[in-house]
Amino acid sequence: MEEMYGIKYSKPEVVLMQDTGIGVSEAAARTCYDSFENSENESIKYIENHMPDDSTCQKINSIEDSNLLDDLAWTYFHHSILEHANLSFLIRGTSRGVLQEHARHRIQAISVRSTRYTMSSVINAFTASQTTEDKEFFIDKVLGFDMFVTADEEYNKIEIGAIYDKLKYQSTKVEDFNEIAVAKSSLPLLEEFNGDSKRLFESLQAGKKKRNVGDAFKHIISDNVKVDMVVTFNLRSLKNYLTLRDSGAAFFQIRWLAQEMMRKTPSKYLDLIIKRK
Repeated sequence: MEEMYGIKYSKPEVVLMQDTGIGVSEAAARTCYDSFENSENESIKYIENHMPDDSTCQKINSIEDSNLLDDLAWTYFHHSILEHANLSFLIRGTSRGVLQEHARHRIQAISVRSTRYTMSSVINAFTASQTTEDKEFFIDKVLGFDMFVTADEEYNKIEIGAIYDKLKYQSTKVEDFNEIAVAKSSLPLLEEFNGDSKRLFESLQAGKKKRNVGDAFKHIISDNVKVDMVVTFNLRSLKNYLTLRDSGAAFFQIRWLAQEMMRKTPSKYLDLIIKRK
């Protein structure tokens, strides 16, 4: 947790889920120069006169160092061969604001927690709160969802109160609000538990989730909402990302994320893309 501009923030968590190794990048580079015999790695030398079998490929993928890659990366700045190495990260607890920054990095594969499919708990809390007109019930429930990167409870109550006010306004403008808010099979619960917000919320949570509920309610959330994602970079793109996003000029939340990704990236990759002291 860290304070910025008077507000406390939680930091993202990162796990490196997959990395393909640097061996294929060396094989690619030596294919360009037809120089397999010059490698210090026996599995690369083998390719000079043989098509690699499964065992050789495993050895190639486990290579930890490559003199050629180091020369190409730092002496000749021939970075295209780094595109043959890929790393996949699971990221939890960054913000939608960071997601917008990520979209500016063109070469990446990214899969993000969908607000279309994952907003039902918030909508259920609001629907339940309406049976008793209890804004505090809604605020308390949503506060427990831990859905913001801000970690200041009083500030988050303000955020949640704004969500309530937006939903309240929308509910006065849409005649079929309940029909778009909850699954058809759960509509009888609104009558059954009328006047009991707690039991109605629990019953809605246990029932069928409304498909695509976020389509009608995306407007209620801010850039402060947490998102989870899996992102895959090739090593050349990761170099660009870390160079730009570990900079003091970067948005502080994406800088925190870049720094955590760097901490989870093995040295054999960082040695090729980051000048470290």
